[in-house]
Amino acid sequence: MNIKKRGDKLQRIIKIERQLGEIQDIDVLLERILTETRKIVNADAGSIYVVEGNNLKIKYGQNDTSLKKLSPGEKLPYTCFSFPINEQQICGYVALKGLPVNIKDCYRIHASKPYKFNKNSDITTGYRTKSMYTLPLKMANGKLLGVLQIINAKDKKGNLISFDKEAELLISHFASSAVQALQHAYLTSDMIKRMLKMAEFRDPKETYPHVERVSFYSLEIYDRWAFNHNVPQEEIHRYRDNLKIAAKFHDIGKIGISDMILKKTFPRFTDEERNIMKGHTVIGAQLFNPPDSMLDEMSLQVALHHHDRWDGGPSGYPGKIELSQFSIKDGVVPESEPISGAEIPLCARIVAVADVFDALSHKRCYKESWTIEDSFNEIEKNSGTQFDPEVVKAFLQVRSRICSIQLAFPDEAED
Repeated sequence: MNIKKRGDKLQRIIKIERQLGEIQDIDVLLERILTETRKIVNADAGSIYVVEGNNLKIKYGQNDTSLKKLSPGEKLPYTCFSFPINEQQICGYVALKGLPVNIKDCYRIHASKPYKFNKNSDITTGYRTKSMYTLPLKMANGKLLGVLQIINAKDKKGNLISFDKEAELLISHFASSAVQALQHAYLTSDMIKRMLKMAEFRDPKETYPHVERVSFYSLEIYDRWAFNHNVPQEEIHRYRDNLKIAAKFHDIGKIGISDMILKKTFPRFTDEERNIMKGHTVIGAQLFNPPDSMLDEMSLQVALHHHDRWDGGPSGYPGKIELSQFSIKDGVVPESEPISGAEIPLCARIVAVADVFDALSHKRCYKESWTIEDSFNEIEKNSGTQFDPEVVKAFLQVRSRICSIQLAFPDEAED
């Protein structure tokens, strides 16, 4: 690589490193780290893993060759599995030793090495894994956060090549910055988990798996919606980071609702109790008012409007409301004009679909779970009335990913 090309690449890396530092959601960050690392060294595939106890859990897998076989806008199946950290697995070996491993051909690993390459995935998919560079994602104090694995480097003509010394240097440099961004994102993630735990203590229906599913559904819906509407990539990066977190706060306002109402199972709410329950939208919004950031603004919009209807029907709430009009002390949302269509922020329209789908397809104290098929049909049936038809279209287009997310984040009773 000549000096000019090397300089251009380093400038691009510096720009991406700065962007990584601005990402707040841990999952969005992990996916972006994998994507950008592959771009830097022109690698066809890769995976990123995080440490969970004594296991490594895959968070994202990417494969350009497999992706090209899909229709435009489609994604590969959502991957979720974990395995014990041991020297027999390449990732496990790297995690234990804390050092990178560069393999020229995974099918020709010397017998003296403790690790082996598992060909099962290649046999199933018809893919050929050749070169592989695997490195630990370690903090300065030596704590292991995860493992990054980059597969099949390519030259300009697309031929598979090994990862040379320059590629090793670029990946290692980028990974160091990625770890700093991960440390910051983990702090944010821990703070969010504590806030959500408070809501779960108050309302057992607001479990962490439910919140995670809704946030991941929302990301998938938005990604497809953005593809359908030709949204610029830079805008997508900014929006999805905030949406992933904001979606988790959709029902955070329930912390301000009385236990007598919140935990009531039977009989169902009286009209007065229902009106008090509707106040959770405004209480949640007030937690982020006045907003100091795009995340605050989006969290406010999601909390406030995820129960408003696309057609402005009377069952939607709270409508066009001034937050200053509502008092938690009074406990009842004042009458207001309905809000409808594009007046409802996109983030709230997306979370509305994600939240209702998850509520339908999982058991609650007041109802049994619906089948996946019935849950999808109910969302589709309410397209154009309760829900934005463009959002429903995107939701139905990512059906397989939605189903994979359900398997990845089961309720405790479903384990």
